[in-house]
Amino acid sequence: MDISRAEQRILHILAKGGWITLEQDAYRKISDVHCMTREGWRHPGLSLRLFRRLKYLRAIRSTGGGPYRITRRGLLLVRSQLDNQ
Repeated sequence: MDISRAEQRILHILAKGGWITLEQDAYRKISDVHCMTREGWRHPGLSLRLFRRLKYLRAIRSTGGGPYRITRRGLLLVRSQLDNQ
């Protein structure tokens, strides 16, 4: 399956140890998403639409109420790069 360049970037960050956190409003509706690198830096390339697309593809998943991480399927979808960046 082909995935976009923006999806590739986010999956590479997650494959290297990053995670995705959510901000919810008072009604528990998702208001904002943040992609964090393994060093703790925030990556600005993640939108709510992109988050929903990755979730739809089952490339990311949250377990036990924790942050979203990459799944095995997500690892299969991501294309390897020489320097993995």
